[in-house]
Amino acid sequence: MFWSELYPDEFEARRRARPVVYFPMGLCEPHGRAAALGLDLLKAEQYCARAAARYGGIVAPSQGYHVHECGYHARWLEDVVGDIDAQLSCVAPAPLLYMFLYQLRAFNNAGFKLALVLTGHAGGNEHDLRLAAECFMRRSALRVIVSTDAELVAGRFDGDHAGKFELSQLMALRPELVDLTRLERDPYGLRRFALGDDHAQASLELGQQINEAIVEQLGRAVERAQAALQAATPLPRIDYALVEAAWTELQSLRAAWRSARPNAGQAPVSDGSRWKATEHVP
Repeated sequence: MFWSELYPDEFEARRRARPVVYFPMGLCEPHGRAAALGLDLLKAEQYCARAAARYGGIVAPSQGYHVHECGYHARWLEDVVGDIDAQLSCVAPAPLLYMFLYQLRAFNNAGFKLALVLTGHAGGNEHDLRLAAECFMRRSALRVIVSTDAELVAGRFDGDHAGKFELSQLMALRPELVDLTRLERDPYGLRRFALGDDHAQASLELGQQINEAIVEQLGRAVERAQAALQAATPLPRIDYALVEAAWTELQSLRAAWRSARPNAGQAPVSDGSRWKATEHVP
């Protein structure tokens, strides 16, 4: 089911049967000292793989770099990590969104009709991805749905950051990557390292419930798009010029990018903090 592992004829058969591509997005960032840094990416990959196995379609190569440290992230990092290395795999908003448009082009030109973009990293970035997707869809018939994992189960489970929600997810997906005994190790004098206050309530059972609900919601998104997926007409190819036009439009909407600046009313980063330099994106 993975694009990177399929032979050409296998790719063609899977895409013809269900022209859906799943795109996992995430990054490495602190999730307390009890969980692997790549939690956001790992869960997105797992959900996409499970959905493709159950409902058909192909899983695209993952995007393991995402927006962090700038905008609203900067003050958050000061508050919950402090003035130490946060071990991030992050990029600025502009290069991420520019690359995202070209990734959507690749999905369109590979013959997919629906792209389900699942980002395990949230808080505002997802809104910018949706804005980019809208600019692209004005130039392509490819349908793009951008969602976070927490949004898929909103109203049933409350999402968090490295609390009982996220740690439970990883416990059920990759149990070897959650170890609560590591909380006793405190090399920097910062016990939390972005750990959620309710982390002790995480459980395998809760994670299994959350994970199954998320995969089911991905399947429902595929089912809702069934009519478009069954249409015989292939999508026209998109050239570079159309992507560049979408990028020009997206840049004109820069004032609406959520990840490029602090949230309204958010306290500024302290002048002496290492995160001050990236608080505002030029």
